[in-house]
Amino acid sequence: MLIIDSKDCENIDKALKKYKKKFEKAKVLLQLRGRQSYTKPSVKHRNMVLKAVYRQQVASGKIEK
Repeated sequence: MLIIDSKDCENIDKALKKYKKKFEKAKVLLQLRGRQSYTKPSVKHRNMVLKAVYRQQVASGKIEK
């Protein structure tokens, strides 16, 4: 649960902006999207390895973005 401390003199736009920043930092939306479908641990691990290989190839200059 996100709690925003707002002062009486604070504008509602500023409070909404604070809420949006906290919401973004909490990564609530990413968690919800991740829980929509189940991915097996072996598939997660395979994707992590493939991403690491890709990043390493980009860093070494074999692949250009």
